[in-house]
Amino acid sequence: MTSNSTMAPSNIPETMLAAQIEEFHKPYKLNTIPVPSQLGPHDILVRTAVASLCHTDFMALEGIMNSPLPVTGSHEGSGTVAAVGSSVNDFAPGDRVMCNLLYSLCGKCGDCKGPENYSQYCTQHGGHLGITRDGNFAEYVKVDARTAAKLPDNLSFETAAPLACAGCTAYRGILQAKAELKAGEWIGIVGSGGGLGHLGVQFAKALGVKTVGIEARDVGIELTKKAGADAVVDARIGNEKVVEEVKRLTGSDGVGATVVLSDAKGAAALSCAITRMHGTVIQIAQPKEFSIPFHELVFRDIRVKGSLICSVQEARDMLELVGKHKISVNTNAFTGLKELPKLFELAESGKMKGKGIIIVDPEQIKKEKASG
Repeated sequence: MTSNSTMAPSNIPETMLAAQIEEFHKPYKLNTIPVPSQLGPHDILVRTAVASLCHTDFMALEGIMNSPLPVTGSHEGSGTVAAVGSSVNDFAPGDRVMCNLLYSLCGKCGDCKGPENYSQYCTQHGGHLGITRDGNFAEYVKVDARTAAKLPDNLSFETAAPLACAGCTAYRGILQAKAELKAGEWIGIVGSGGGLGHLGVQFAKALGVKTVGIEARDVGIELTKKAGADAVVDARIGNEKVVEEVKRLTGSDGVGATVVLSDAKGAAALSCAITRMHGTVIQIAQPKEFSIPFHELVFRDIRVKGSLICSVQEARDMLELVGKHKISVNTNAFTGLKELPKLFELAESGKMKGKGIIIVDPEQIKKEKASG
């Protein structure tokens, strides 16, 4: 490897396996490609331990994210630093890290210079891992050290990988919702038993906020309960009864704020309906379109806000919270990039509980477990 980098003691190969999108609407293809050989001053080369599957990976396959082809998928990953760029001081070879999907924030735009928790909205960044840049479905990945995060000692690779997007997204949504609450109010989570939802429930609990989960799948209801929701309502009873039940459970006119993590038709409207007058709905799910009855906005003064992933500092704070409160990710693990089709099949079946992950490097997992 010829670069302006500090090398790890172990040899870094010239080639690696990577699962790539070569054509939209076609499955990922497993290719042998070069290991990134040039590191910029702020880059780190990470030997991937675990890569996680996200809903956005499906969007990338469909061409919705305008990914340049070919591109290596997955923006949720964890692993060990193998080499660092010349200006990297906070990371060293051997460090265990979570790979943030953001690459090279510009540092000059209003969002970069404004409140720290808006930096992730930078529109002049250098790309997103797994979407516009090569990501974690590979044995090595090049990451921006300025957005990466070290793992707490008690946080495993398998837990950390899904947190890079699902965790960051759910955590910020809960932070946004919590900021809108009055004393004693609850948060509602619509889609509480999915990959993001079960994390959101745990984050709310760790932050001391009561949560009512709304789910329409048996596996989702089961996972919502496992995550520790204070109350769970089956959305299949119908919107009117859901609203009545939420009001009964919370002993109020509705929750103070609701986080929407379901892209089901009607999820946004239901979220508004369970939220008290003048309350806030945080829209995170990304359906092609969603509809809200005008009376929710006009007559009930429901405010709707979008929310993206965490900022860099929020992501690092999230990892500390996960370690401190022993927050868990319900994972469905497959070993080896060759197993990616099986993971996609499970994800598309609607039967997956939590997040699907690929163990890219079993040796790192073994070493981690051996070290305790």
